[in-house]
Amino acid sequence: MNLEEKERYARQIMLPEIGEAGQQKLKESKVLIVGAGGLGSPVTMYLAAAGVGHIGIVDNDKVSLTNLQRQILYNSEIVGKAKVTHAQEVLKTLNPNVSILPIFDRLTESNAASLIQAYDVVVDATDNFRARYLISQTCQQQGKPMVHGSIEEFKGMVSVFNYKGGPVYEDLFPEAPEDQSIDGAPRGVFGALPGIIGSMQAMEVLKIITEAGEILTGKLFVYNAFECTSSIIKLI
Repeated sequence: MNLEEKERYARQIMLPEIGEAGQQKLKESKVLIVGAGGLGSPVTMYLAAAGVGHIGIVDNDKVSLTNLQRQILYNSEIVGKAKVTHAQEVLKTLNPNVSILPIFDRLTESNAASLIQAYDVVVDATDNFRARYLISQTCQQQGKPMVHGSIEEFKGMVSVFNYKGGPVYEDLFPEAPEDQSIDGAPRGVFGALPGIIGSMQAMEVLKIITEAGEILTGKLFVYNAFECTSSIIKLI
């Protein structure tokens, strides 16, 4: 790290659990974020700010007016623009030391293996079960940890799957719930909820890379914003 980087990350480096060695791990790490919406917005911003050296963002969506209530990467002036393109511009302004790869595409069975292969950690910031199962299956095949987050109305969930032999996403949901489409459907979301859950996902990524703290594997964190309650459910 150069002097500018040491100053930029000073408050993180001074943590004994991180130090310069941990910061160097972040600089050398590669994280793929699938989904650049409500969850992907805070995830990408906090990972870039923390100094994750290589960030890939997969999404084939363009910014719409309905996104702006919760997707903090975007603004009214760029409605209609590809999310990943704007995300790259914002993140490079936030931290020019990190490499941002925008992938304007949808994760599919034909490209999942090749996209995920180049990364150390995969963040599931999607909004449908089909994508989550695909991410999970590919991560299992390649031995990559999957940091999952999901939101609906006033509730959110976070967990880490496929981490050092821990549970996988299918242990939580062997199949999509009967009351929900596997491809997802628009549902209400309380504005600040994605910021809370996405920030927790970013925290888990940073802990995995630096090997600091207890990883949320084998456990599901559940947050209810409406009731201001949280709980941790053990998985298997």
